[in-house]
Amino acid sequence: MRLAIENPTWGHRRIQGELARLGHVIAKTTVWQILTDNEIDPSPNRSQVTWSEFLHSQAAVACDFFTVDTAFLRRYYVLVFIKVQTRKVFFGGVTANPTGEWTTQAARNLFISHPERLEDARALVRDRGSQFVAAFDDVFRTEGFQILRTPARTPVANTFVERWIGSIRRELLDRTIIWNRRQLERLVVDYIAHYNQHRPHQSLKQQPPAPVDDPPETPAATVAVLRTTRCDGLINEYRTAA
Repeated sequence: MRLAIENPTWGHRRIQGELARLGHVIAKTTVWQILTDNEIDPSPNRSQVTWSEFLHSQAAVACDFFTVDTAFLRRYYVLVFIKVQTRKVFFGGVTANPTGEWTTQAARNLFISHPERLEDARALVRDRGSQFVAAFDDVFRTEGFQILRTPARTPVANTFVERWIGSIRRELLDRTIIWNRRQLERLVVDYIAHYNQHRPHQSLKQQPPAPVDDPPETPAATVAVLRTTRCDGLINEYRTAA
């Protein structure tokens, strides 16, 4: 069972051979029966790598735009980047006209602002939007990134960014009125700080991507809980009193 779990491409014959090298001579049908009894799939099924697992293995960074309409029907485009392994989000910028030139400069600014946080990433996931021009890709290729373009009209292929966009809409943007670009940028930056530093994530064992403090190992019998707010009072955060 250990050999099967640690080597997803090994079938029952390959495992039988490895066991023989360790001095355990048993029939291949016995190996197959043991794997079947313990609900371990055959090697072709175990060796299949999901898109999510592939992005994790590539230490990918995903990016995308989402739109926000103001009370005066002005549409703005917000660019965000998310590091798949850590779920940490980086703010790319807000613009009313997301040209290829603007997007390329946003990519340069990303590496200027966060060089140490992206040094272990090796791939960029993006859709086929016209804003992502060749110069944009070249910024990432210069830093050693591979460009992974998602299939046309397949948002699920960029699921990490899409989930984050859903979170900021549900928790913030759908609960307030946006008046202008300055307000929008301030709220998005503040929400990203909340998301990175405080908001728990199931995939991170209910920890934020970049916590500012660690939870106590053993809660005190009596403790005062303090509430602070972000995003103009729309987001609450709770901490124990020092």
